[in-house]
Amino acid sequence: MSLIDTLPPLREVIAEHGLRAKKELGQNFLLDLNLTMRIARAAGDLTASTVIEVGPGPGGLTRALLAAGAKKVIAIERDERTLPALAQISNAYPGRLDVILADALETDYRALSDSDTKIVANLPYNIATPLLTGWLSQEPWPAWFSSLTLMFQKEVADRIVSRHTDDAYGRLGVLAGWRTDARTVMKVDRNAFTPPPKVTSAVVHLVPKPVAPDIAVRALEEITRHAFGQRRKMIRQSLKGLNVPLDALFAATGLKGDERAENLPVATYVELAREVGKLRRAYPSAAI
Repeated sequence: MSLIDTLPPLREVIAEHGLRAKKELGQNFLLDLNLTMRIARAAGDLTASTVIEVGPGPGGLTRALLAAGAKKVIAIERDERTLPALAQISNAYPGRLDVILADALETDYRALSDSDTKIVANLPYNIATPLLTGWLSQEPWPAWFSSLTLMFQKEVADRIVSRHTDDAYGRLGVLAGWRTDARTVMKVDRNAFTPPPKVTSAVVHLVPKPVAPDIAVRALEEITRHAFGQRRKMIRQSLKGLNVPLDALFAATGLKGDERAENLPVATYVELAREVGKLRRAYPSAAI
């Protein structure tokens, strides 16, 4: 029998500690240990990895990560009520679980990272997107983590893995597509959670990839903000706010100006960011 089986059933743990999920904390607990084991396996071999988990709640995924052989799990939790339940897990896996009571949006994750660090989490839905964009926007790059395996609302997951041929394509798809190889690894029915959310969920696996060092995250985010902020307009109109000579920009990137944001692939946005940087150096009065 594995250690995960020696712990009390999660429903008993939740009842014992009065862990009613709080909507204001974006909590939806995963109780199916078979499902949490699938999520842990989707993150790959964990035996040499430090795994950072955000929002462990009563510890369903935490158990699975440890049972899957994670060298160490660092759990970031804001809800003090969960600490006794997580302490039970820590006692079952001595020395392999650290619980940090903190706000996930204010945590210095790089300071927690080890030689091989993976982030695996059923993210609180109300902070999932800002957490992801924060991790993907950090400098320097390549990232301090080797992979991200994260649960999102399916609508958000679709945006993360989208390409320019997809309806969901937008700013998040450009950022994720630029810096990672992202794919959906499984869909999760709403009834797998307690309480069930109103939407289907999905797990996304993202692996960082090298990117050209001459592209600034700030420039790419500015371009996509203008482009997708007026996505139905031609880019000649939507990119006016960049305050660079658009004729020179389009000539350098091979664009006509009549394209729309949703039709431009990630590589084109990267090239636009590179050329905007060059034009701003040539025309110093143009400012971000």
